[in-house]
Amino acid sequence: MTDPVLDIRGLNKSFGALRASQDIDLTLHPGEIHALIGPNGAGKSTLIQQIAGGLRPDSGQVIFDGRDVTGLSTAARARLGMGRTFQISALAMDYTVLQNAVLGALGARGGVYRFFRPVMRDADLLARARAALDTVGLTEFQALRTSELSHGQRRQLEVAVALTLSPRVFLMDEPMAGLGADGSRRLMEMLDDLRAQAPILLIEHDMDAVFALADRISVLVYGQIVATGTVDEIRANAEVRTAYLGEEEDA
Repeated sequence: MTDPVLDIRGLNKSFGALRASQDIDLTLHPGEIHALIGPNGAGKSTLIQQIAGGLRPDSGQVIFDGRDVTGLSTAARARLGMGRTFQISALAMDYTVLQNAVLGALGARGGVYRFFRPVMRDADLLARARAALDTVGLTEFQALRTSELSHGQRRQLEVAVALTLSPRVFLMDEPMAGLGADGSRRLMEMLDDLRAQAPILLIEHDMDAVFALADRISVLVYGQIVATGTVDEIRANAEVRTAYLGEEEDA
């Protein structure tokens, strides 16, 4: 197997007596969707924040593209190609779709927000933003105010913003949240295509989506990875079925 793009080694994080992450090892390989599942409060978002740079682990390493980035900021990791989407939308709702995409491209360059107006005339940034919007199918909506988009379209825009980073990896925190059946289906199709561009670490509660998309699944319970395997292996794991999937073991 090829070397992992993302290699999490022995990550630990505590908040007082609460051990939110306990000796977590996790890898993400090129072309892969690795889903991270677990009950509410398991520590999934805390783990993503440590990987993305929003939280510093107490111990352990985050190796990204062969480089130890444990001490780097969120912005520095983003410039290296760590693209992230959020459980709660982080888009600028009063800006247009294109302006949000340009903001992402500006962040990739390490630009400064106060120069935003001149940046909207920057041909290179505009080209990068428009290419990302085209990838997610939002070209025809680029002049629309973001607040006027549907919930599903905003999720697509979040992916476009991440794409402007030319990501080497995607970190996605519950992208299906709040979507109906049609929206989930369209987003699943898009994520399935995106894995060829960059592998995806996916936090998701929609188990139909997880089982349809994931190459591997890791199950996080009380800050610990209790199982990692293929879809079939996780489905067959009695501990996972009982503790998380809500199924009783056969008598």
